[in-house]
Formats: sequence, C-alpha cells, structure tokens
Amino acid sequence: MQYYGIDALVRMVCHALFIYLSFWAMQSLRVEQFFKAYQTSQIRLLIVFISIAIGYTVSSFFLEFIALCRNLFIVFFP
Repeated sequence: MQYYGIDALVRMVCHALFIYLSFWAMQSLRVEQFFKAYQTSQIRLLIVFISIAIGYTVSSFFLEFIALCRNLFIVFFP
C-alpha cells in the first residue's frame, strides 16, 4: 500500500520537474516579437500553458519508459 504513495510522490515530482524545465527552455524563445506589445500577460499565460503541456508529455514519456524498463528487468531477471 505504501508503494502507491511513493509512486504518486515520484510522479508529482517528475511532472513538476519537467514542467519547470520546459518553462525554463521556453524562456529562451522570444515569442513576444510575434504578438502585439500590449498583450504580454496573455503571452506569458500562453507560455505557461504550453510549458505545462510539453512538460507533462515529456514526463509521461519518461515515466512510461522507466516502467517498461522495470517490467523488462522483472521478466528477464525474476
């Protein structure tokens, strides 16, 4: 039963880490140049949403890859 708590904690930390990394990477893009200057708060919110989408997707891929490796390890080394 405690396995589920640890798994949930690892998933939450992994999602938060990858969302932060994608937001950090998105800061290097200058998307404000493509939009009107008076909409900077809306552009920032859009960057946050895109960062969440990218971070969650990459985190899900990473967690799934780890789960598949763990399953392979269990099958080949019982």
